[in-house]
Amino acid sequence: MNRLPMTVPAPGLPARVRIHEVGARDGLQNEKATVPTATKAEFVRRLAAAGLGTIEATSFVHPKWVPQLADAEQLFPLLGDVRAELPVLVPNERGLDRALALGATRIAVFGSATETFAARNLNRTVAESLSMFEPVVTRARQEKVHIRGYLSMCFGDPWEGPVPVHQVVRIAKALLDLGCDELSLGDTIGVATPGHVQALLSALNEEGVGTDRIGVHFHDTYGQALSNTLAALQHGVTTVDASAGGLGGCPYAKSATGNLATEDLVWMLDGLGIETGVDLAALTATSVWMAEQLGRPSPSRTVRALSHKE
Repeated sequence: MNRLPMTVPAPGLPARVRIHEVGARDGLQNEKATVPTATKAEFVRRLAAAGLGTIEATSFVHPKWVPQLADAEQLFPLLGDVRAELPVLVPNERGLDRALALGATRIAVFGSATETFAARNLNRTVAESLSMFEPVVTRARQEKVHIRGYLSMCFGDPWEGPVPVHQVVRIAKALLDLGCDELSLGDTIGVATPGHVQALLSALNEEGVGTDRIGVHFHDTYGQALSNTLAALQHGVTTVDASAGGLGGCPYAKSATGNLATEDLVWMLDGLGIETGVDLAALTATSVWMAEQLGRPSPSRTVRALSHKE
């Protein structure tokens, strides 16, 4: 397997991609067994050592809603020596207060492109959730904190079905108009296909949203995450969310296989000659280690292939 994959560039693709690693937050948050704080800190350190420059560390949400991340106040101070950007999720002003008190310099808010998911996930309408985010974003900008806006259910909703492109564009623009620096388009249940991806990106461009402000966040429920990522890259996207070892799942799709695995993404990008700064061998070793901590094999096909475990 030495020197593989072969590097064979394809036309019309970016020279470099920034991977927004979500394994430590999105990947672990649905784990039923509590992962020790020290293990989470070691996971982040190993991810950084593998070359990942943006690692979403935790979420300052109320422990009642995400018990796995109840240790945010204990975890974040342990990461002061990590040489990477460490964004954190904040749901409201209280979450922002907690994050700022610990010196966070990058935050993310989490919105919905559909009313049903907004009601179930945020207990608010879409409009009410945007109103809740407004003071968070305003204060974060005053503190010169970088703000990412997540938008979920961009390609389909388990209750509402197809989500019109114009609806996603309207809410995406509203998030950016609040003052978010970048937008992550989420395929929360993994139903997107490449043509849909390019149609949404084109529609956003037509409404004045530059591709340089857009990231993509695909789930691999139907095996489409890499093909959708390639479609986004062909459109000029250079920020891709992924989760080490494919950690994380979607509670709203029974067959969901979780986030796009960072190793699978890096294998494809390496083969295309696209720079990421990530050492695939070190990243694979990290995911094998984390799988051991969780007591089950990694779902990432690249991790399994490179570690010779099926």
